Amino acid sequence: MLAALALASACESKTATTGEANVAAKSATIAATTAAGEDPADAPTSGAAATATEEANAAPAPAPGTIPAAKAADAAAIYARPQVPILCYHQIRDWTGRDSKGAKDYIVPVAAFKAQIKMLADSGYHTVSPDQLYAYLTTGARLPAKPIMLTFDDTDLDQFTVARPTLAQYNFKAMYFVMTVSLGRPKYMSKAQVKQLSDEGNVIGSHTWDHHNVKKYQGQDWVTQIDKPTKTLEEITGKKINYFAYPFGLWNPQAFPELKQRGFVAAFSLAEKRDQQDPLFTIRRIIASGYWSPRTLHNSIVQSF
Repeated sequence: MLAALALASACESKTATTGEANVAAKSATIAATTAAGEDPADAPTSGAAATATEEANAAPAPAPGTIPAAKAADAAAIYARPQVPILCYHQIRDWTGRDSKGAKDYIVPVAAFKAQIKMLADSGYHTVSPDQLYAYLTTGARLPAKPIMLTFDDTDLDQFTVARPTLAQYNFKAMYFVMTVSLGRPKYMSKAQVKQLSDEGNVIGSHTWDHHNVKKYQGQDWVTQIDKPTKTLEEITGKKINYFAYPFGLWNPQAFPELKQRGFVAAFSLAEKRDQQDPLFTIRRIIASGYWSPRTLHNSIVQSF
């Protein structure tokens, strides 16, 4: 709970409670719609509708390469900043009789996923991009009230066919960590779909070629698992790939210089503790379990960050 309170303070929301923020959003929206000749009664005022309006009007964050190194905080200051909640999703589909008990943590049924995302919107959460997160961590840049980051690993097709339209209902954006060996295979996204996600304002990140454990890399592994997949993703999107997610969430300090020299500015793990010497390369996420109700997800967010 203390972490949640600290997060609210760090995100510059100390001058407005969630209710006050909704009132402010309502006033601004009513003013805009009135000026446009629309009926103020039709304007979104709270919950999902207000969140969608603010998401749609959010200003883009500066690209990491435009932030001068002299203005970036040191590791201690970055580590001290309250963490932003980050969720990690994998498969979004209904369970089958072949799914093991353990696998169901990584498989969120469609109705459950939609309920989780609706809860986030109704609770006033605003999705932030990795660029916004990077600017916040390195410079203390302001984030919207109740920030959250949504990430998807492994390139599963249902992330495009189910997650994408669900997030679009609330103008939510996400980060997709793509495993390139899967591109174009059955039940996985195509290159065209990855490009479409990028073109629509989502961010594409690297997740290796075939999900090989980074802690076991030697020699040519860095070319096969990092260099070639990153180049592929840059060719698909036409954009620089700045962010990386560790397969299985597993990392070691020896990986940090290898990732940095390849142009990555941050890397994402899972729920284990961050490295105090290099918190940008051990950014924490939690897996959004297929077992969780919206209430359980909300409680996990509050307790974990």
